[in-house]
Amino acid sequence: MSEMQPQAAELIPMDRITVVNPRVRNQKAFREIVDNIAELGLKRPITVAAREGEDGPLYDLVCGQGRLEAFEELGQTKIPAIIIDASSEDCLVMSLVENLARRQHRALDLLRDIKGLKERGYSEPEIARKTNLSLKYVRGVVRLLESGEHRLLRAVESGKIPVSVAVDIAEAKDTEVQDVLRQAYENNLLRGGKLMAAKRLVEARQQHGKGRASTDRTKRRSLSVESLIRTYQNDVEKKQVLLRKATATRNELMFITEALRKLLIDENFVTLLRAEGLATIPKNLSDRLAARTGGV
Repeated sequence: MSEMQPQAAELIPMDRITVVNPRVRNQKAFREIVDNIAELGLKRPITVAAREGEDGPLYDLVCGQGRLEAFEELGQTKIPAIIIDASSEDCLVMSLVENLARRQHRALDLLRDIKGLKERGYSEPEIARKTNLSLKYVRGVVRLLESGEHRLLRAVESGKIPVSVAVDIAEAKDTEVQDVLRQAYENNLLRGGKLMAAKRLVEARQQHGKGRASTDRTKRRSLSVESLIRTYQNDVEKKQVLLRKATATRNELMFITEALRKLLIDENFVTLLRAEGLATIPKNLSDRLAARTGGV
């Protein structure tokens, strides 16, 4: 991309501007832009690139579609703009990068813009660097687009799942798992960390079985949303049982430690232990006693 030197803002005719990367606007957000400009004026000029036309200069919009449309809504014919020197291709790429760098963007716009940069020869690391998106995320989106994940793409398009979750689901090794996880998410059965935990658990069970040696003759059951939820809940219940056992063991150890501490204060009891050759106790227990008695 060639060097581009920004100039001072100029008033240019809006009917001479072409939006090279148009996008659908959220009407509520658009009304806020219109009202803000009507009340306070334009805080930041739009950015355009000039090119020669048959009857005068023409302009390709680099950024500021919302501001441009707001000016049109307010009945204006000219708008302040910073004019840069850039080719139409550069304008399109800059527009894609600026849209991707926004904190909030529609899922379809995100998919389209990353795809647009990829089609124009930019590598995944270059896209990540230009847009401040993580390389893992960019790679996931590209994989989602190139691997024909039609169900996931339709789910993203319909707003049922965000792009980030679609990318995570697409990384599952089995297409059946992908479909089940998608249904579980859409039905609000698993969300966030639980969804990813369930994905990892099911993949581990499919690869290694239920923890016991399995043979090739073992028939793998087909998955369903219900079986996925049941598998996840069973794993949670096992961990809860383990936690209860650990808590009970800790409480018993605390009881024994406190009982011994009180007994060892009694000199007669200590003398009896020595006489019976029982004056030593396990090191771990001795350390606990020393901690509770301040090393005495």
